[in-house]
Amino acid sequence: MHFGRYDYAAFSAFLVYAAGSLAIPIALVNIADDLHFPLAEGGLSAGGLLSFARTIPMILTMLICGFLAGHLGKRKSLGLSVAVMSLGIFLCAFAPQYALLFLALAIAGLGEGIIEGLATPFIQNLHEHDQPGRYINFAHGFWSVGVFFTVTIAGLLLTLGVHWRIILAFIALLGLIPTALFLLPQTHKNPYPESTEPYHPKTIINHAKRIVKVPRFWLYFAAMFLAGGGEFGLTFWAASYIQLNFTTTALAGGLGTTCFAGGMILGRTGFGFYLKQHQLPNLITITAALAVIITLLLPYTNSLLPFMLVLFFAGIAAAPHWPSIQSYATDRLPHLNTTMIFILLSCAGIPGCGTVTYLIGYIGSLTGSLHTAFLIIPLCFLIVTLLIGIDWLFLSPKDLTHRTPEPQIKNPPLA
Repeated sequence: MHFGRYDYAAFSAFLVYAAGSLAIPIALVNIADDLHFPLAEGGLSAGGLLSFARTIPMILTMLICGFLAGHLGKRKSLGLSVAVMSLGIFLCAFAPQYALLFLALAIAGLGEGIIEGLATPFIQNLHEHDQPGRYINFAHGFWSVGVFFTVTIAGLLLTLGVHWRIILAFIALLGLIPTALFLLPQTHKNPYPESTEPYHPKTIINHAKRIVKVPRFWLYFAAMFLAGGGEFGLTFWAASYIQLNFTTTALAGGLGTTCFAGGMILGRTGFGFYLKQHQLPNLITITAALAVIITLLLPYTNSLLPFMLVLFFAGIAAAPHWPSIQSYATDRLPHLNTTMIFILLSCAGIPGCGTVTYLIGYIGSLTGSLHTAFLIIPLCFLIVTLLIGIDWLFLSPKDLTHRTPEPQIKNPPLA
């Protein structure tokens, strides 16, 4: 595998994106006490709703990021998106009440939506002739690296008495690194391969229309919704679950999420190194089935150390789903625009994250515990297993659509 400046820009963007997303859940118990919605006293729904603060603006910007990339190019669009995300995180650090924290998270979500929509096709373009599925899995591994370091360091700092506002402000400043890597002038030796075609909004809309008319696309859309929900639901609530159910510190909660993130890192980077493109359906189906079995153990594990071990293996099993489903979908829909497929599938994954996270909190509030609510997670992975397994084993590429495939256009506006 060969990496350059723009690979490192994508890696650091994923890392800061993960840090901003996970700093809130790792400090959620402290934030809830400071802003007067304590989790142990019925505040689980309010905590889960914070994920929706990001979800709606993320979807909105994902839907327009194709137009933004057409005007500015993917490189500049990603640089600006990291800057907006960092601004939102910085504002979170100064939010005096729940409503303003919610608003600041929405601002961060505006930038995160563009990252979600364009980072994967950005990497695809960099390595489109060198098994891009490997590079996509590897780059997404840096989301897990960000989770790993954030929950470990933030959990330790919170236990030592460092205020959560200071942690958020520091993460926001880290966003300057990927912003600079994306936006500083590119060299003639290694320019980013932007499309040279003129920008046509109608062309982009037509790409989207063609995709949503293919029934097969909605199978991948549903799989992304549930894969995102299963992964982020566990990522968001693991630390709070540990603190509430094992009556322990923020550091222990952070270490629990670190175990999950460590498994994600091992899974994504390992699969990225050794995966062959034709193995994607095998990988998704087998790991999703394993994720069902492993996450079913979580509500019934009554000791902290075994719970952390289960979280680690859950991270390995959940690791490849988000990037691999996207790359697999482009293989199975070769006559449709690749970038627009990535964007639309991200528009499924992000609502899945918000919906499942909120449902876990809502059911936890109704039942007074997260035990029952955690059963939503294996249910998500079970349906992913069925969807991709059916597509892989029983549906052939010829079944994609009854329309005659459109001819491939050399360097289309978003490809």
